[in-house]
Formats: sequence, structure tokens, C-alpha cells
Amino acid sequence: MIYTILIILIVLVITLILILRNLARKYGELKYKHKSAFVKHGKSFEQLFPFMKNYGYDYRNFRFIGDPIDGLSFEDNKIVFIEFKTGGSGLSQKQRKIRDLIESKKVEWKEIREE
Repeated sequence: MIYTILIILIVLVITLILILRNLARKYGELKYKHKSAFVKHGKSFEQLFPFMKNYGYDYRNFRFIGDPIDGLSFEDNKIVFIEFKTGGSGLSQKQRKIRDLIESKKVEWKEIREE
């Protein structure tokens, strides 16, 4: 009798462990898919941002780069490096470094010719 109860308890514990592991795996996949959806939304939105009212520049002057910054706007009297953000997203470490280099005027022009 005690052995039967012990076997039943062991089977229940193993079943619970398997159920919890399965739920943890599914939750992890769901969390990843949720984050992935936000990234896809952001990438799609970046393509449309130059056409919005609050863009502030001529959309025809914008050139999409994608990574590490979204693009450049070639205006009559300046070139603007642009990074679009949605929601509460912030700049990556690499984007902050690029921003700092631009703000400290460490930008160069280089013409390379094939001979």
C-alpha cells in the first residue's frame, strides 16, 4: 500500500515537472514572438515615417540605410542623420556612439576611386 502511494506521488511529481517545463518553454516562445512583433512593427514604421506630418524634412531627400541608423536626409544646407523610434524604445549603444561622434563633429568625407 505504501509503495503504491509512493509510486503515485512520484508519477504526479514527474507529471507536474513535465507540465511546468512545457509551460515555461511555451511562455518563452510567446515572449520572444511578442518582442519580435514589436521589432517588425518598428521596422515597418521606419519606412513610413518620412511621410508623416511631424517628420520635419522633405521626404524626397530621405535615404533609408536601416542599420545602424535608419537613414540620412540630404537637405539643401545640411545632411541629417536620422533614427526613428517608436514607443519607449531607446538608442542602442552603437547608435549612441554614432550620435556622439556626429555631435562632436568627427565626420569625414572620403572619395575612393578605382584605378
